[in-house]
Amino acid sequence: MTINNKNTVRMLSVVAAAIWLATSTSVLQAQAEAGYELPDPARYEEAIQRFEAMDEQSPAPEDAIVLTGSSSIMFWNNDAPDDLAPLTVIPRGFGGSVMNDVLHFLDRVALTYKPRAVLIYEGDNDTGRNNIPNDVIVEQLQTIIGRIHAELPEARVYVLSVKPSVARQATWPIAQDLNARYQQIAAADPLVYYIDVATPFLQADGSVMTDIFVADNLHLNEKGYDIWAASIREVLMAHEAQYE
Repeated sequence: MTINNKNTVRMLSVVAAAIWLATSTSVLQAQAEAGYELPDPARYEEAIQRFEAMDEQSPAPEDAIVLTGSSSIMFWNNDAPDDLAPLTVIPRGFGGSVMNDVLHFLDRVALTYKPRAVLIYEGDNDTGRNNIPNDVIVEQLQTIIGRIHAELPEARVYVLSVKPSVARQATWPIAQDLNARYQQIAAADPLVYYIDVATPFLQADGSVMTDIFVADNLHLNEKGYDIWAASIREVLMAHEAQYE
């Protein structure tokens, strides 16, 4: 239907804006009542632009494996290509991101590369710092998977478990519940794989190792990354080596 009346168009625009504002307000109110607030993804705009500048200078390969997620990926960006060789990877970890940030930047941080697979590490900051409910995190992950498969129907998605850490022992039970839900998502979709990077960091009594972190007791040191990389490489090689 074509609308020619300018007043009608203006009125519809006002109504649409009002609906958007009401919806946004209700979402923010719901977050406040639930005791959490989704951080503004715009805080990572410069980081994403740096990736895009890198791509202009040296285009990333297509049909590779994109690695994205929070700082555990970001601090691995430089070493991941060697750690995962001969697999072809595009490291795109950014800051202390949460699942909603990957969802927001999915086109620019992953889909733009037309990857054959996408590996995601999120949930650590969601549960350990921002108090984002697991229901919300899972819904965001499912949306991400849906968007990946809508554009790249044969792409595999690898979801890393949240790792344990000394700094976030208090929220580890919540992260464990989230990990179990990640496993359920992978079990229900033949194109989704769960990678357990939690168990290799646990001691026999179930407590987290204490010699795998830098001074903040949150981020991994060299020993920690050796364990992390080996766990990820084992799963990726089993499924992705055939495509190299």
